Amino acid sequence: MTDGIPHGGDVSAAERRFGQPADGWLDLSTGINPQPYPFIAPPAAAWQRLPQQAEMDALNDAAARRYGVADAACVVAAPGSQAILQWLPRLILPTQVTILGPTYGEYAPTWRAGDHGVTTVRELSGATSATIVVLANPNNPDGHRYPPEVLLDLAEGLHGRGGWLIVDEAFADVDPEISLARHAGKPGLILLRSLGKFYGLAGLRLGFALAPADFAARLAAAMGPWAVGGPALAIGSQALNDGAWAAETRDRLALASTRLAGLLRQSGLSLVGGTGLFQLASHPQATKLYAHLGQRGILARAFEGEPQWLRFGLPAARDFARLESALAAFTP
Repeated sequence: MTDGIPHGGDVSAAERRFGQPADGWLDLSTGINPQPYPFIAPPAAAWQRLPQQAEMDALNDAAARRYGVADAACVVAAPGSQAILQWLPRLILPTQVTILGPTYGEYAPTWRAGDHGVTTVRELSGATSATIVVLANPNNPDGHRYPPEVLLDLAEGLHGRGGWLIVDEAFADVDPEISLARHAGKPGLILLRSLGKFYGLAGLRLGFALAPADFAARLAAAMGPWAVGGPALAIGSQALNDGAWAAETRDRLALASTRLAGLLRQSGLSLVGGTGLFQLASHPQATKLYAHLGQRGILARAFEGEPQWLRFGLPAARDFARLESALAAFTP
């Protein structure tokens, strides 16, 4: 995490502001599945010896199958997609980068740290002069979706002038039809995937880059040996090989997200957008509502640049009543 950039999930900071809730925190400030993948604990050897190349190969193969990548040589596992974000600006010569925003706050500072010129625009039409275009699909925090055919055309154009389209697909597991993963290896296209959101395993720190094989090899070499720990290799392979769980979870999350959207509407908030893992809402007194919820041990995600916005991750089924009660008690 870059100093000075706020993120969701900082319960300790909320506790310093609001105190310790009697019922514990209901953290809705992230877009993480509240019902994580039920993995089988790795054997003791996964903790005790160095990760094995065969285990890394098995993980990359599992990721290729799950995401629909034709060639596993285009898959690079990393200790979280954030680590990949930190490396990309170091592997590409300094140039002009355009970021589609508002979006995840780490994109701009990581590229600036690599001596790239960075601008942020709200529409793809504003990215015509860039060499690198960075966006999230679906976008965080508003859930905006870019059609695959539009992004493929953009990647082709960028490649033609020596550039790249970098698409963060951290939330694409809930909406796989918009993923470009089946086009992984296409020149000019780099995709990021994460196990933290859909699989509810953010603490595992496991993500992937999907890129042309030659660039994937450069990225893997830059990260060095043993970039992913043994337990993450074992648990990641389990999760990615479990197609039945993924299908069932996608349906369950869609129902829960629809329920959350309905609750926010009936509580007087206007919906801005969302995915199967979060809903972004607007309220003229969002700052007051954020504090009201915090005082009741419920942490939403606020945005300094958009003070009327609050993002709500999915509550577990047992926690909907708690959120509903807190929203009903709010007096604008």
